[in-house]
Amino acid sequence: MCGIFGISGHKEASRLTYFGLYALQHRGQECTGIVTYDGKENHLQVGGGLVHDVFQEKDLSALVGEYAIGHVRYGSAGNRGVRSALPLSVRMAGGLQLAIAHDGKIINAPQLRKELEDEGAIFQSNSDTEIFIHLISHRLRNLSLEEAILDACKKIEGAYSVLILANGKLIALRDPHGFHPLLIGRMPDEKHSYVFASESCAFDLLEAELIRDVLPGEMVVVEKGTEEIVSYRFGEGTPVRQCIFELVYFARPDSTIFGENVYQCRKRMGHTMVREARQEVDCVIPFPDSGIYAALGAAQEAGAPYEHALIRNHYVGRTFIQPTQSMREFGVRVKINPVHSMIQDRKLMVVDDSIVRGTTVRTRVAKFREIGAKEVHFRVSSPPVLHPCCYGVDFPSSEELVAVHHSPEELRQELGLDSLHYLSIEGLMSTVSCPNSYCAACFTGVYPTALPIAE
Repeated sequence: MCGIFGISGHKEASRLTYFGLYALQHRGQECTGIVTYDGKENHLQVGGGLVHDVFQEKDLSALVGEYAIGHVRYGSAGNRGVRSALPLSVRMAGGLQLAIAHDGKIINAPQLRKELEDEGAIFQSNSDTEIFIHLISHRLRNLSLEEAILDACKKIEGAYSVLILANGKLIALRDPHGFHPLLIGRMPDEKHSYVFASESCAFDLLEAELIRDVLPGEMVVVEKGTEEIVSYRFGEGTPVRQCIFELVYFARPDSTIFGENVYQCRKRMGHTMVREARQEVDCVIPFPDSGIYAALGAAQEAGAPYEHALIRNHYVGRTFIQPTQSMREFGVRVKINPVHSMIQDRKLMVVDDSIVRGTTVRTRVAKFREIGAKEVHFRVSSPPVLHPCCYGVDFPSSEELVAVHHSPEELRQELGLDSLHYLSIEGLMSTVSCPNSYCAACFTGVYPTALPIAE
């Protein structure tokens, strides 16, 4: 998963992009980048690490121009490292300066890459985002930029929310299924300054007005000196299939995406989960931070006190999106410390949003028993993750998914739990406004596209 941000027509474009990416840091911690356009040239800086590590004041001062796009990255399997950092910036024929940032995954990337290489294309990275550049470049010989982008999209399958910066044009597009979010906003008192971001929390930080989503299968263009957004539609007839895992886990709770308030969705997941499997307990405790909002709903529904019995060290990143298993296990050990008095001799309902690999749960449940919990009842505010995601979420291998190898009862026994309940798929879908518009392939195995062919 990644986060993207863009802004047009603002004299502080690089600094506002820096803050926009700061708000989206939860979507990627591996590397980050910003590119600006000053009316003549693109200026690019990328680096490994967090936003505040990569960019200092001198760096932002050097990123001149009133147009900018930025990216925070968590690389998927086989596609990691600063070499794949975004945005990508190139100079094309005719002097076109083009930069691109992408959230998602192109599932037919290996085939497209081979076709392009057979035609003479030379790739500089292992990022599937570079495929966009080559496809657009080939089509610019006979088409306008907007036509070239739309024509390139006909070849691309999979998930893509994209920002393109091209000689004073800021272009945003979202794949026809609309897998991942992308929103449009406007800076206060700046009628020419539009902003785009993966989540609305980036707009809140900048006090920008949220206008609407970029629609699935829509490309919007903001051009220098104009107030109007020009919209193009493509991929008509494609069913909308937005990623439900965005609402379960990835998005910040203070964001609005897909027309849903993430905080309220997660609370509804907690309410529904408890209605499906009631249990008398002394208190409800969340796994911080991802289980907090479902646990609030669960406590309300169960009529039990909500307690923060696990204290998170906020200087440790999310264990799920650490690049290696050894880092995930280290992160579990250092990120959470239990409050013994809230656990000893008590019947606990412990809530988390998902169990993917099981590393965190296994470690924590053992600790609860060591401290002296009387009972441990685990509740998960999503169904079992049983299938790999080919649209950008980092559980690509079935071998890594604990639910593939253990039934809920087997996992309950292995973890030493008194009970274990996953929210049903029907319960999950009851928490959103338009249940038929979501992709839940990681839970159901029903994919909205053809599956990628192995390289």
